[in-house]
Amino acid sequence: MRALTLASGVVIAACVAVGCSDRTKQDARETGRETAEAARAAGDTAQSAAQDAVNNAERAGDAAVNASRDASKDGENAVERASEAAGAAAQTAKVKAALVADSKVTAAGIDVDTDGATKTITLKGHVPSAAQKTAAERIAVEKASAGYTVRNELVVHQ
Repeated sequence: MRALTLASGVVIAACVAVGCSDRTKQDARETGRETAEAARAAGDTAQSAAQDAVNNAERAGDAAVNASRDASKDGENAVERASEAAGAAAQTAKVKAALVADSKVTAAGIDVDTDGATKTITLKGHVPSAAQKTAAERIAVEKASAGYTVRNELVVHQ
């Protein structure tokens, strides 16, 4: 803006130096004022655009922070679900291995399912006797970690 004002002043000085008429001097002054007004308007427009850009950047930053918080919560939930699944898998493996290792139980017909969210170990399938059904439940209860319950849904097939 200063450059435009300075340029207007130079035009006026040049006109005076070459002996321009009063009308030419007046036109040069008017052109200088119009140029200065245009420069001010352009400056105001640029300042407004810059403020809009700042506001948009702030809104985008806020949205990114909110998205990050949501992702963090989702991540925490995913970690919790993965932890439950891993704990359930460990319980299933531990109980199934104990059933297979016990010679009093025919473990081939026994399925062990574990729900990590409810901390429930369920024995499903079939065994040849009521004694094996009872033994399978006892083994599962002994091997289950603290907080886990055992449901015995085994069916006796003789």
